[in-house]
Amino acid sequence: MANEDLVKLLPGKLVLVGGGKMGSALAEGWLAGGLGSERLVVIEPDARRRATLVTGGLRGRILATIDELADKTAIDAVVLAVKPQVITEVAPLCRQLLAPGTLVVSVAAGTGIARLTALLGPEAAIVRVMPNTPAAIGQGAAVLCAGEGVGATARRLATALMRASSACHWIEDETLMHAVTALSGSGPAYVFLLIEAMAAAGRRLGLPETLADALAVQTVAGAGELARRGDDPPDALRRNVTSPNGTTQAALEILMAKGGVLDLLETAMAAAARRSQELAMG
Repeated sequence: MANEDLVKLLPGKLVLVGGGKMGSALAEGWLAGGLGSERLVVIEPDARRRATLVTGGLRGRILATIDELADKTAIDAVVLAVKPQVITEVAPLCRQLLAPGTLVVSVAAGTGIARLTALLGPEAAIVRVMPNTPAAIGQGAAVLCAGEGVGATARRLATALMRASSACHWIEDETLMHAVTALSGSGPAYVFLLIEAMAAAGRRLGLPETLADALAVQTVAGAGELARRGDDPPDALRRNVTSPNGTTQAALEILMAKGGVLDLLETAMAAAARRSQELAMG
């Protein structure tokens, strides 16, 4: 799908630091959206990942280090798609790529804007993003938060960059990123666990393993797509499936009882949010 905003807002170069799963998903989305490969530079120190990017059809220039980039001018944006464990090492190296107002988009989990500013310098226009793993198939959810001095044009560019793989949402209060992490950042794992549990229960009820697995995956995928496409909220969709005194009601009476799935999810997400706060504090 063409990403006209990205092509229009990015006349110069785009530098992607990190060619792992998230970085490669972003890059493939940008190229598929019409960004010329000559305008994309990927920095990835791991030789195996560089080889994977090449064999995977990524047409952008792929370098091992920032120093290998001969022309460090006309860079419109830098995207940091690295693990939070290495951000302290990597971010200062990116200073040489930045001019006043250069957009820096960081998807390093748990790394706040203040810390990024300290590492990158005050000239960078920093946007912090919490994506999630479905971005790998263009079905991610990304929440963005801008630092001081990020103008409207930079916001539009950040949105265009993330929209290549995800539905985008903005927040103004960075402290909400802990809740975002607990919901959408960690959320795919909750859904995968649900699929595991449904399939396992189906096997215990006598279904063949392959059938139980297939039914669990397709049921969750189909229900999610129905919720995404439809006009009804999830509670209405749930009621539509639940006939009085029927099989679904019998199951929901267990799941929705005190101490059931609703209480467990609330407790689990609170634990994830607390852990996000702890990691942010180092």
